[in-house]
Amino acid sequence: MEKELKKIFADRLKTNEPLSVHSTFRVGGPAKWFAEAATANEVVRAAELCHENNIDFKVIGGGTNLLASDAGYDGLVIKMANRAYEIQGNKIFAEAGALTVAVARAAADADLTGFEWAVTVPGTIGGAVYGNAGCFGGEMKDVVEQVRIIKDGQVVELPNKDLEFGYRNSILKGTNNIVLDTTLSLEPGIEEEIKTRMNEFMEKRQISQPLGASCAGCTFKNFEFSNESEIEILKRSTKIPTEMIEDKVISAGWLIDQVGMKGEAVGGASVSTDHGNFIVNDGTATADQIIQLISKIKMRVRDELGIQLQEEIQYI
Repeated sequence: MEKELKKIFADRLKTNEPLSVHSTFRVGGPAKWFAEAATANEVVRAAELCHENNIDFKVIGGGTNLLASDAGYDGLVIKMANRAYEIQGNKIFAEAGALTVAVARAAADADLTGFEWAVTVPGTIGGAVYGNAGCFGGEMKDVVEQVRIIKDGQVVELPNKDLEFGYRNSILKGTNNIVLDTTLSLEPGIEEEIKTRMNEFMEKRQISQPLGASCAGCTFKNFEFSNESEIEILKRSTKIPTEMIEDKVISAGWLIDQVGMKGEAVGGASVSTDHGNFIVNDGTATADQIIQLISKIKMRVRDELGIQLQEEIQYI
């Protein structure tokens, strides 16, 4: 198997590569095999090889929404490093490994609007599509026209409507389907106005989030509800901000703050004092400690407020 993988990735194939190096959490044991894919074709060939030999494999992007086990991974981890993108008119063709921030800035330079929010989103376009990334009122579902993926060993194209985008979710999430590239459709705008909005978003992020910390971004999804009976215990416990009631979305960070868990720690992992939905690693944390803290948060919010939080991060 290793010999065949080397034919695909050459000296980019590594053995027993620590996943902590490739995760912004900075935790995770070794992957049996690890490779950076420079082209979509390499990913297709590697996926076919793994299917043929019954080898487990995972695909990662920038490692920004990832928690890897201390035990590592007994298979192949492919890091998407196919970073090319091209702008034609109001459309952007971006390979899965293209950095979301870079594509957002390129869109602004091309006077295209609708993707300003993405300048604050770390990671790659492929990962953003996979989990329908979003912030500041924008989401990938608003800009994706179509996606090319590997599904059941075949390369197929899916239009937006077939991706079944939901809140931090898509039809791809929880599957072994692989995003190869995507086409974004934006609207003409005015560069100065676009960049002003981008700067505003970046300032808001700097104020509210623990920049520079070893973390994986938001740990939990915000809680969506369809009627107020789902938040009865919460309503009895505290006053909910009006905008959350109107939007029918309760901020996970706000919930964690309500149960007094900012600063709560398990070993080297702690809830950020800047933002309740961020877990940070002080440099000594293990994946197991982070998982224990996640479990502790979920139980506290469930027991005190009657709400079951769901993780936004992905596990390996």
